[in-house]
Amino acid sequence: MIGQRFRFKNLCISFNFSNFAVVIQFPLQIDILNFIFKGMLIGIIASAPMGPIGVLCVQRTLNKGRWYGFATGIGAAFSDIIYAVFSALGMGLVMDFISNQQNKFYLQIVGSLMLLAFGLYTYRTDPTKNIRKAGNKKGSLVHNGITAFFVTLSNPLIIFLFLACYAQFAFVLPDHPFEMAVGLLSIFAGALLWWFGLSWLIDKIGGKFDQNGIKIINQVIGAVVMICSVIMLFGTITNLYRFF
Repeated sequence: MIGQRFRFKNLCISFNFSNFAVVIQFPLQIDILNFIFKGMLIGIIASAPMGPIGVLCVQRTLNKGRWYGFATGIGAAFSDIIYAVFSALGMGLVMDFISNQQNKFYLQIVGSLMLLAFGLYTYRTDPTKNIRKAGNKKGSLVHNGITAFFVTLSNPLIIFLFLACYAQFAFVLPDHPFEMAVGLLSIFAGALLWWFGLSWLIDKIGGKFDQNGIKIINQVIGAVVMICSVIMLFGTITNLYRFF
């Protein structure tokens, strides 16, 4: 005889097989899935613009191979997660201010406007200006990752992007360390997903990809961020949706 029992807030799973019984009980907040999704989205938003590191990833993929491009992205993702942690700690210090519903509303408005400005800046920026002549030596995958890490680490302005995303998505939960840890890991996973996809795409299209392709990718990313930020701004003002 087989019995099954599921409960969504505290997930409890029970299986009975005649005389042999296996009982698994563990708490799982279903909201964590939404939190993971938001974390991955933030990671993609932070990684997608074709700044110096994006151009470097494209160059290395074309000149050295797909895995060298992906290693570059991994280095950038490690740098981003450091700034993501510092941003979360900074917002956690003013959590009493953020917890107020009216203040949260204003923060989400500001976050949407910052994302809109970021999207506009991305759209208007010419990333090909960052292109430099690639070296003749491939180097190791680790070396490519480390150099990308320090290139990304030299741009602390990404903190403002994380703050904007945290404000809009109500992402900081200082009293829930487990959820925050999962969320930060989700940001890292989202960044890795972007770099893996970008290096795969560039590797597939190969010689067809040129400087104009870099511009097009950057403009598409900027346009998507602007459209999403306008939707989020409108939704926040009219209360048509909630991300939390």
